[in-house]
Amino acid sequence: MNKWSSTRAGIFVAVLSTLTTMPGLAEPESDRNVHLRDTWSPADLDVLASLRISQVPPTPKDPSNSVELFPAAVDLGRRLFNDARFSRNHTISCASCHDPEKQFQDGLPVGNGVGEGVRRTMPVVDVAHSPWLFWDGRKDSLWAQALGPLEDAVEHGANRTRYVHLMRTHYRADYEAIFQPMPDLSRIAQDAGPVGTPDEKLAWASMTAKEREDVTRVFANIGKVIAAYEKTLTYGEAPFDRYVEGTIARVPAAQQALTPQEVNGLRIFVGKGQCVSCHTGPLFTDQHFHNTGVPPRDSVNPDHGRATAIDKAQKDEFNCLGPFSDAKPDQCQELRFITTDKTSMDGAFKTPSLRNVALRPPYMHAGQFASIEQVIAHYINAPTAKVGHSELSQGTSGHSERQPIRLSKQEVYDLASFLRTLSGPILEGAKK
Repeated sequence: MNKWSSTRAGIFVAVLSTLTTMPGLAEPESDRNVHLRDTWSPADLDVLASLRISQVPPTPKDPSNSVELFPAAVDLGRRLFNDARFSRNHTISCASCHDPEKQFQDGLPVGNGVGEGVRRTMPVVDVAHSPWLFWDGRKDSLWAQALGPLEDAVEHGANRTRYVHLMRTHYRADYEAIFQPMPDLSRIAQDAGPVGTPDEKLAWASMTAKEREDVTRVFANIGKVIAAYEKTLTYGEAPFDRYVEGTIARVPAAQQALTPQEVNGLRIFVGKGQCVSCHTGPLFTDQHFHNTGVPPRDSVNPDHGRATAIDKAQKDEFNCLGPFSDAKPDQCQELRFITTDKTSMDGAFKTPSLRNVALRPPYMHAGQFASIEQVIAHYINAPTAKVGHSELSQGTSGHSERQPIRLSKQEVYDLASFLRTLSGPILEGAKK
């Protein structure tokens, strides 16, 4: 496994080694005599235990992607992920916005490919646990998500046939070792696709139905191998995890993994701060969509988030029920039973994971806040939502799920300090 990044690495190596060697662990009855710096109620301890990285469940299999576990698919996907030829100007690769040196994101308020986007780039680490991808959840699989930027005018900005020609020229043998033989492209235009310039759309329309299907299948398979690679990216252990593991094991030295201020921040996180109500589980996300009153980046043309993505997900030709999916219909439960109530989803965006959150500012779906402290201030104030269920039809203020909370300056500092303890390495090839 390769570590892309690490924070406070090595500080607690000696402490960790004690977890399996200290006599107290071999003799649980002696635990009564152990003095811990920090004590927790049984209920709080249960919550902390559920947040440990060791509790991340096995990565779910994606029935719509039959090659996701093939080593050859992972290897090809890694190379495509880093190949800038897969863009209109040959300068943008997946890694341009999902930079391994920047937590597999770009550190910008909004994505910047061949043009400027309107939303923040989300990291692609441990995202295979989410049934919906992107801030608005318009894609229902990791491979479908990988395809979106390739045809997006401001991201990679190229078209479907160009990508397939690139595959045939540079990766044909690798492709055919995983999938079926590539189609004959001798009669197919270099630049054609269902989205793109008017000329590209016209060239696409002039192709036969069989040619369009053949090209689209190769295009879909590009997404499947990229997803196979992305699925190998996982979060590693952070100081928070070492603290909790040591607290549960009743190893006093292990509690030094967090300072008293950071521990107080953790108490706020699971208590009066109400953070854990959405940032729950070992990835610190409920994988759902919420309107928390985050101000729109563009007040004239506000982003309605999940409300406008529901139809996109249902109509996507690359969704679980589509012709290029490897799944059977009864394996597509999320899509079949998707919540279609746009009223409740207006202005709602996906809860991001807080793993490594301190290493990837700015924050929110369009980089509205520059620092963790600004995010906390937003949740303390809980302003009225500028985008919400009423605006979709009437143009008035909407509804935020948040209510104001009271935190002192010291508590804000402690909470921010705790969030920084969630930073750990990113591992490649560590499949759970």
